[in-house]
Amino acid sequence: MNTAARRAASHTLRRSRNSIFTTYSRRWNSSATDAFDRRKWSTPLARTLASAMKVTGPVPIAAFMRQVLTAPEDGYYTSRTNVFGKHGDFVTSPEISQVFGELVGIWTIAEWMSQGRKRSGVQLIEVGPGKGTLMDDMLRTFRNFKMFSSSVEAIYLVEASATLREVQKRLLCGEEAAMEETDIGHRSTCKYFDVPVVWVEDIRLLPHEEGKTPFIFAHEFFDALPIHAFESVPPSPENDVPNQPKEIMTPTGPQKLHVPLKPANTPQWRELLVTLNPKAIDENIEGEPEFQLTTAKASTPSSLVIPEISHRYRALKSQPGSTIEVSPESRIYAADFARRIGGDATSTGPLKKAASTPPSAPKKTTPSGAALIMDYGTMSNIPVNSLRGIQNHKIVPALSAPGQVDVSADVDFTSLAEAAIEGSDGVEVHGPVEQGDFLSALGITERMEQLIRATKDEETKKTLETGWKRLVEKGGGSMGQIYKVLAIIPENSGKRRPVGFGGSVQVN
Repeated sequence: MNTAARRAASHTLRRSRNSIFTTYSRRWNSSATDAFDRRKWSTPLARTLASAMKVTGPVPIAAFMRQVLTAPEDGYYTSRTNVFGKHGDFVTSPEISQVFGELVGIWTIAEWMSQGRKRSGVQLIEVGPGKGTLMDDMLRTFRNFKMFSSSVEAIYLVEASATLREVQKRLLCGEEAAMEETDIGHRSTCKYFDVPVVWVEDIRLLPHEEGKTPFIFAHEFFDALPIHAFESVPPSPENDVPNQPKEIMTPTGPQKLHVPLKPANTPQWRELLVTLNPKAIDENIEGEPEFQLTTAKASTPSSLVIPEISHRYRALKSQPGSTIEVSPESRIYAADFARRIGGDATSTGPLKKAASTPPSAPKKTTPSGAALIMDYGTMSNIPVNSLRGIQNHKIVPALSAPGQVDVSADVDFTSLAEAAIEGSDGVEVHGPVEQGDFLSALGITERMEQLIRATKDEETKKTLETGWKRLVEKGGGSMGQIYKVLAIIPENSGKRRPVGFGGSVQVN
């Protein structure tokens, strides 16, 4: 991809993130407009979104999520730096204990050894790196393995937020390190060993290269990717053809309908949309939420296409009342991970056309590398009603205070596995396993006991012990149970399982 093409691609990605409201008609009168102007909005972004919905009508949940999290001016991740940690809205595993990142680094070393200790071409790729804590702990661990660290040629961070990019640069490259703009994003130099750190806004801006060994990490990344939600409704005329029109608009002008549209005779998917709450917007009732969910009265393009990408969704369509949450963007990322590791798929599938490797990209002949996905979500079930908001370490309504609340949803790990297998013939998927089991298999107990023995300060000992137990304990919604880990590795007919997924270290 040449410089001009990459810049065009970057521009397209930004435009697609910020121009995603599709049109649904709604009529407003002057009194509603007056109430709209008088209202005291919860956040500046709330007013911006409401103004857009005033024109477009209800929007998909995915569109709402994308705006509240990554809008250039007032998005949650693009305008704030204090979202992580004790003084932010939530704490992630790497911030609870440095041992989490150390063990992920050890897992990477073990997988690299099992694949023959590649001496060059190793790429470290992290999507959604937050403050850079996980990557920093991993890099410090890699310093102890000179053969591995000397094989690393570059570190790639997929980050849309300019604010967080600066935080990551200071941690990984140093306070005084320069960050320069490149044809695909930004670049600096790692402070631990002399390799470039490259930032891009979307993983699709990174080239697929033959002979490279990418190790890809996604920690609490997929839960923030936009979802669509659908409900299966029984067949009935009012469900599929509400207020049937007498004429329709065509490119050559209005045309009368001589044959009435036929209602559906089978259950249909209806999309759940975000809409304005009339009690808040029209009546200006204090305390009423500004946005609420509503069910589309007819099929939308999304409801006709997205639930058809997996047999798991299609199987529920015939059961009226069934609800599903689907993240097409998550499937695209999982397929991209798989192709970087195993090469492009020779077969075709419903995801293939939307997320295929560019025709100019070289095909990977020898699969290598791995991906580790760590997040909260379901082991095998399709997520349902999992959309949530988090603010000041508390669960809050997901549609409240846009831009000041973290909005996320459960990750469908089975969907990620499907997308990875469909994306490449050269990979296999292991997991998901619960985080507590994964960390225990990697030796977290022994490592923490070693740290505690070496610590003289009683308060520090207590902090260490509380932290690691929080990571592995199960029951009562503890992190060791609700967080899951999934691995994508080169296909080997199931002869070798990776460490943490029933396998042990193998030296090749």
